[in-house]
Amino acid sequence: QVQLVESGGGLVQPGGSLRLSCAASGAVFRNKATGWYRQAPGKQREWVALMNSGSTTIYGDSVKGRFTISRDTTKNTMFLQMNSLKPEDTAVYYCALSKGPWYPTENDYWGQGTQVTVSS
Repeated sequence: QVQLVESGGGLVQPGGSLRLSCAASGAVFRNKATGWYRQAPGKQREWVALMNSGSTTIYGDSVKGRFTISRDTTKNTMFLQMNSLKPEDTAVYYCALSKGPWYPTENDYWGQGTQVTVSS
């Protein structure tokens, strides 16, 4: 059974940084795509950063230049480094792992979510 466990969320002041981690058990990252998504109160879930099976990355416009997605395939762990955080980054962040080379969809594997709050 595949399980994704996130960690690293919390409360941070505007301009600060956080690093989210997502450890996968029961699955490997090779030839799979990974991604980070977020959902703010009253809003739909949106994708934040994606990495395809070839390790090419893309970012949402609102986080480009501030967030970095990465992964360690030897440890089946993915990361999201978030710098220059803004109050509008406040949301529950989810990691996702696809079952194939496509970007994660609702039918793939998802973490339980971790809260990130940016506030002074």
